[in-house]
Amino acid sequence: QLQLVESGGGLVQPGGSLRLSCAASGFTLDYYVIGWFRQAPGKEREGVSCISSSDGSTYYADSVKGRFTISRDNAKNTVYLQMNSLKPEDTAVYYCAADLRPWAWRESDFGSWGQGTQVTVSS
Repeated sequence: QLQLVESGGGLVQPGGSLRLSCAASGFTLDYYVIGWFRQAPGKEREGVSCISSSDGSTYYADSVKGRFTISRDNAKNTVYLQMNSLKPEDTAVYYCAADLRPWAWRESDFGSWGQGTQVTVSS
């Protein structure tokens, strides 16, 4: 059974860093595009970043470009989201998602989702 489990969320002060992990079980991540999405209270879920399954191409939302870095370790079957220079507006539940295709960005293109991990940026 395909499963994604996020971890690494927590409370951090503005300007701080966190690294989120998305561990896959029941399947091999090698052939899956992975996306990170987030949903803040009262807002719709939005795309944050994604990484292709083929050539490692990445994409970032403008709001996180230059601060967040997505990476994948296929040997560990895990994808990471390194978040630096965090801002209060980054506060949200962060979800990872996967789909068996080289590339995707739209939320509707992802068939498998994790349960989410809370990130709170506050002083």
